[in-house]
Amino acid sequence: MKKLFIIAVLLTLFISCTKINNLENIINKNMTGIEGTIVFLDLSSEKKIIYGSNLANIRTTPCSTFKIWNTLIGIENNQINSENDSFYIWDGITRAYPDWNKNLNLHEAFQFSCVPAYQNLANKIGQSNMKIWIAKINYGDKDISSGLDIFWLPRPNKKSIKISPIEQASLIKKLVNNQLNFSDKSKQILKKIMLFKATENGTLFGKTGSGQNIDNIPDNNIGWYVGYIISNNGKYAFACLISGKDVTGKNARELVEKILIESNLL
Repeated sequence: MKKLFIIAVLLTLFISCTKINNLENIINKNMTGIEGTIVFLDLSSEKKIIYGSNLANIRTTPCSTFKIWNTLIGIENNQINSENDSFYIWDGITRAYPDWNKNLNLHEAFQFSCVPAYQNLANKIGQSNMKIWIAKINYGDKDISSGLDIFWLPRPNKKSIKISPIEQASLIKKLVNNQLNFSDKSKQILKKIMLFKATENGTLFGKTGSGQNIDNIPDNNIGWYVGYIISNNGKYAFACLISGKDVTGKNARELVEKILIESNLL
């Protein structure tokens, strides 16, 4: 019996290592020629895969990926009760994105990445409460001095809060593993609005982020995709950050999705 147990443990370890190696190979293949980094953290162990380790620890603006945390903080401060509640009342100002020019519930505002909706939320949360939560979860450099309703966004001649891809993935891992002080209600609402795609292999949760002219450099654009995958073949938190002249968060999401599908995680 003891021998069978040892064999079973070794077989489990072998399968786990094979899956990790397969994922790493697929990441390397898909990242060839792309400027950026991807971090995958195993949710049930200390195993990690990092492509572009020199970039993974460099902090930059989170752009709309901060909506993950803005949402949670808003729920904790009683500004949000449900993903279906009225969340954003359009102010009548016509903006470049048609989906922002109408009333939205929380789920819609998150999916459409509606900046004015989340600016309103930040103002309702307030400077003091926002600072407390940013410090509590140890979010990046914790600098919100550029303004309560813009500190996560790249703006000319203003420094946003900054966070690295490895910090983004680590925070998601802590969140999913119940290591942060958010209520079950907050986590359940967030889970519903972060859901992007479900297949017979797994379920993908994530948030994109796009930024232009980062650090006031023309055409220095970035695309984020941050989230987690719960799959029959593994569970990971991840953060992808890519850059280029025409790059957006959609490009980062498509890249991660392709990697997950090829790895049979999605």
